[in-house]
Amino acid sequence: MTVSTTRARHRAARRPSTPLTELASAASEQMGTVGRRTAVVAASSGLVVTMLSVPANATAHSDEAAGSLNAVDTAALTASARAALNTSPVVTSPAEAAWTFDAPAVTAVKPVEVKPTRAATAAASRSTARAAAPVVNAAVPQSVSGNAVLEIAARYVGTPYVSGGTTPEIGFDCSGFVSYVYAQLGVSLPRTSSGIKAAGTIISREDAQPGDIIWSPGHVALYAGGNDQIDSPRPGKTVQFRGIWQSSPVFIRIG
Repeated sequence: MTVSTTRARHRAARRPSTPLTELASAASEQMGTVGRRTAVVAASSGLVVTMLSVPANATAHSDEAAGSLNAVDTAALTASARAALNTSPVVTSPAEAAWTFDAPAVTAVKPVEVKPTRAATAAASRSTARAAAPVVNAAVPQSVSGNAVLEIAARYVGTPYVSGGTTPEIGFDCSGFVSYVYAQLGVSLPRTSSGIKAAGTIISREDAQPGDIIWSPGHVALYAGGNDQIDSPRPGKTVQFRGIWQSSPVFIRIG
């Protein structure tokens, strides 16, 4: 008896089918169809189609070239700087350095202060006054010679009139001038014209001598002989010899 044995057939293993694999398969079939049609058209028209094979890693090499930079030769760029450093002088300094400066010696000298004397100032003032103020009668009468009072009075010709003045440095008014001249001879007189009148003795004009005092209301002068006198007249004038101008002069003798 013959026994027939039939073996079961198994299907070969297949990849699982998904929508994505089906889409890829359809696209491949279409591309194959298009490729065959293109080959037919090219052959019938007499064109020769040459297919160039492109290495698979060409795209990868292109991407790597695009993302890399050219190499830079830093040695060539710094060659000149290194040459300058090699030829430049070497400067060294000690670890502890001290800085010194030779300062010149300076000696302070106190300036000498020169104070002008009052006499010099007064002399300049008198000189200015003499030049500015006119003198009515600059001639000195002969009676001055040998007369102590008039010789002293003549020294101050040109001294300006100053109200209340009693010295040549400041100036004279009429009574200040007469009192100052007599004071040089050691005779003290009152400060006012009325006081001077009261301090002396009234004499006549005929008995008057050079050096006596001429008095009039509010004014005194020194008699210079003849018809002359010396006095400090009024503001704007100076001590001067001039004629007797008083209408009724009173002559006073001191001592």
